[in-house]
Amino acid sequence: MKKVFDNAHNAIFDISDDAVIMLGGFGLCGIPENCIAALVEKDLQNLTCISNNAGVDDFGIGLMLQKKMVKKMVSSYVGENAEFERQMLSGELEVELIPQGTLATRCMAAGYGMPAVFTPAGVGTEIAAGKEIRNFNGKDYLLEMAFDADFALVKAWKGDTLGNLIFKDTARNFNPLMAMAGKITIAEVEELVPAGELDPNQIHTPGIYVHRIFEGKNYEKRIEQLTERESA
Repeated sequence: MKKVFDNAHNAIFDISDDAVIMLGGFGLCGIPENCIAALVEKDLQNLTCISNNAGVDDFGIGLMLQKKMVKKMVSSYVGENAEFERQMLSGELEVELIPQGTLATRCMAAGYGMPAVFTPAGVGTEIAAGKEIRNFNGKDYLLEMAFDADFALVKAWKGDTLGNLIFKDTARNFNPLMAMAGKITIAEVEELVPAGELDPNQIHTPGIYVHRIFEGKNYEKRIEQLTERESA
């Protein structure tokens, strides 16, 4: 199985209109910048995006929202994107807001091959509307379905030609869970090395989960909110 691709455009060649796509990252940390840029150039329509958040107006998924490429967002936090807010309030964008832990657990369930999980998060709130509630040992739990994503786009610090991935620091966030969960997982890495060069004890995502990999370029690595303090 050929896993190594030259660039993002070649790696996403079969992502088309109406696809369901997972995008790793937390805020702007660890997002698949090259893949998103390639999707924007491809100018697809009616996408469903599963991501912790929707980026900012001029970066990340925000670029896809500007071009009206996204039909539905499944997220846990969207407070930094004015265009997202405008589209949601105007009814142009369908939004499913879910607790962050539930987002992670539904990714995990998909990766483990589990159709659904029960979680206490959301019981007694609007999130529970229309969902099965079951009581275990005197406590209510919601039935949440595993995600069913066509593609997972993730970004790692380092990877090898077999698809093994190492994430750096906070960029680990949702990336490993989503890498497990997509029917086709596409990984972009800052450095791509030959198989055998990575320390097996340091690998976060085994290559069995990764179908395509490429070495990315020109990472901006923006900071979403910069907080400073005076020196002592």
